[in-house]
Amino acid sequence: MPAFSMTLARLFVTLLAFLCLPLLAAAPDLETIAQKSEFKRTGRYDEVIRLCAEFAKSFPDSVRCFEFGRSPQGRPMMALAISSSGALSARDARERQLPVILFQGGIHSGEIDGKDAGFLAFRETLEGHAAMGSLDKQVVVFVPVFNVDGHERFKAWNRPNQRGPEEMGWRTTAQNLNLNRDYVKADAPEMQAMLSLMNEWDPLILADLHVTDGAKFEHDVSINIEPLHSGDAKLRKTGLELRTEMIGMLAKQGSLPLPFYPSFVVYDDPASGFEDSPAEPRFSHGYMPLRNRFGVLVEAHSWKDYATRVNITRNAIVDLLELVARHGQQWQAVADAADQRATTLGGSSVPLSFEATDKSHIIDFRGYAYTRTPSEISGTLMTRYDESKPMIWKIPLRDDVQPAISVNAPKGGYIVPSAHAEWVGAKLSQHGVAYTVIAAAHPSAAVQTFRASKTKFDAQPFENHQRVGFEGEWKPEPRDIAAGALFVPIDQPRARLVMALLEPQAPDSLAAWGEFNAAFEQKEYMEMYVAEEVAREMLENDPAVAAEFNHKLDSDPEFARNPYSRLSFFAEKHASWDDQFNLYPVMRSAVAF
Repeated sequence: MPAFSMTLARLFVTLLAFLCLPLLAAAPDLETIAQKSEFKRTGRYDEVIRLCAEFAKSFPDSVRCFEFGRSPQGRPMMALAISSSGALSARDARERQLPVILFQGGIHSGEIDGKDAGFLAFRETLEGHAAMGSLDKQVVVFVPVFNVDGHERFKAWNRPNQRGPEEMGWRTTAQNLNLNRDYVKADAPEMQAMLSLMNEWDPLILADLHVTDGAKFEHDVSINIEPLHSGDAKLRKTGLELRTEMIGMLAKQGSLPLPFYPSFVVYDDPASGFEDSPAEPRFSHGYMPLRNRFGVLVEAHSWKDYATRVNITRNAIVDLLELVARHGQQWQAVADAADQRATTLGGSSVPLSFEATDKSHIIDFRGYAYTRTPSEISGTLMTRYDESKPMIWKIPLRDDVQPAISVNAPKGGYIVPSAHAEWVGAKLSQHGVAYTVIAAAHPSAAVQTFRASKTKFDAQPFENHQRVGFEGEWKPEPRDIAAGALFVPIDQPRARLVMALLEPQAPDSLAAWGEFNAAFEQKEYMEMYVAEEVAREMLENDPAVAAEFNHKLDSDPEFARNPYSRLSFFAEKHASWDDQFNLYPVMRSAVAF
């Protein structure tokens, strides 16, 4: 080639390169810091904000990046809507009758695998390298980090029972609340934002991506799904099918998955075995059955390295995408039918809580050789694992789950008195529960009331509350209902959620979390010398009271030993006694108001 032609060619190549520089510079970088560091590190929250925007820029027809809330420290809570169907809003998903699956990472921001696994899985899926065609048949909402403030409390050793990454976020929020204990009480602004997101999108499945705590063993992931032990009976059957298929897919991908959370019955003692029972509604996968939807808890094993855990979590995400593509329409129909069945729960027995019985069977569990020897430091038995020596543990599994507390649902609904209407109404609205305001007063209305025969207040606070347990029962009693009270009907799709909130003996009810504790505090009293005079008068003038008192003295030694209890016996029968003490403010009705 002549020198002149070669010079022109070089100039052309140089010019072309110069013109392409802006395009090359603008090419989005969709790799995470985790990928770039070979999974030694994870990125800060600014990476989530950047990747959310870059995914939407790279796949404008399939990804929408949006903010769904603000944290107490003012950080945006970001989510990605992902679908190749063209439906990138909740409204479009409903109109096209597409199932929605919500993937939630970083509820505990030290367990941050879900963030990096999600960006990896969805990039591969959008580029056609994984779960091909699945995004045509569903809409994904991906929240990379739920606990955004906790994510930025960032340092090494925030998770001392976990291998990698080098630094990570913190378990709780800036207000020191554990979001995975907050689904029902919904104290945290972050949880209120999440519930609003769920009310808008109504996801068929919430997949909550975690990392375990606990012992060392070979199994690398556990999958817990509800409804399976709790919730609507037909949904339980579908939940079992979902878990079985997901466990099988993970096994084919090389994992050693477990169908239960591997926490020992006796702390630190492998020989005690495991218990498989449903989580309470304060947890993500325990909450979803109350909405007649599925909760999937993915727990990668903390003692696997970060690269291994992210890959396993990535596999779980891809597997769920494929399963929803295959069965989503059918599962949505089952969930919708459960909504209809829930409207007919009035008058029927409904379990409020569950427990595993003592029945057990022996399983083969892939653990490691271990010793349990006395420690001169702690002064107790300590377990030490030898990860170089795999061992099959033959240990018991308790998985016979039965209702622990059941009540008959009211035939009409619940009545929240006007004094509590504002804050209870706000809480009901956060959960998408329907209610109406009672416009006119109803004197001496025929209702049921719950009077606690016994209360037990927790000695220590838990999640900024003093919890309380109740003994007692609902009984008919005429009560005045003032205008402005709320009527919460039982005939609605979220009837189980209504009961979980308003039945005082439900494990995560508003009452159990201490929101009505003032009703169970004695505010007025009778001096002991006055009660003594009242007692003598009653014993002299009322033979029935005298007989009851003497019988109680003979049959109840604790009562007989307690001067306060003996005098209270008479004070409670006096006209001065507060008839609202130990009266749960919420009432039940057999009819609508």
